[in-house]
Amino acid sequence: MTKTMMEKIRDYLQLRDEVDDGEELRVEGLVKGRSFYEDFSLRGIRVNRVDPGFVSCSFKVPLRLTDRDGNLANGAIANLVDEVGGAVVHVEGLPMDVSVDMSIAFLSTAKLGEELEITSRVLGVRGGYKGTIVVVRNKMTGEIIAEGRHSLFGRQASKL
Repeated sequence: MTKTMMEKIRDYLQLRDEVDDGEELRVEGLVKGRSFYEDFSLRGIRVNRVDPGFVSCSFKVPLRLTDRDGNLANGAIANLVDEVGGAVVHVEGLPMDVSVDMSIAFLSTAKLGEELEITSRVLGVRGGYKGTIVVVRNKMTGEIIAEGRHSLFGRQASKL
């Protein structure tokens, strides 16, 4: 008996006791403050370095974020640009800034299991408006997978 498309999708998205790289999945609850979407798309990301105006992360391409050809899906890349670009300008104690504009150049592909380096830098801040640049590259070869410019708007920290 062959599985229907719905059953295949359900099997693929169903929470498992293990994730692709062997880490345990916390089925009993998500990380506090994160949605299912964020937990699903960012699980496995590792923050390597944080400096004022700079964030560097590594991420191994998991099966759950690949397309039919085994490449990291463009939507997953856009999500990484959004999340890491927003993280570099986040001010603790204030709500996350809202994405106003994103422009992404998809330059190459990343295959299942490849390790990526994701860096984000602040380009500038003008009032509540912030601009960042995010570069996603293959950690082993140095090849740039994508480059994104990300504009955000949010509340300013109080000067009091």
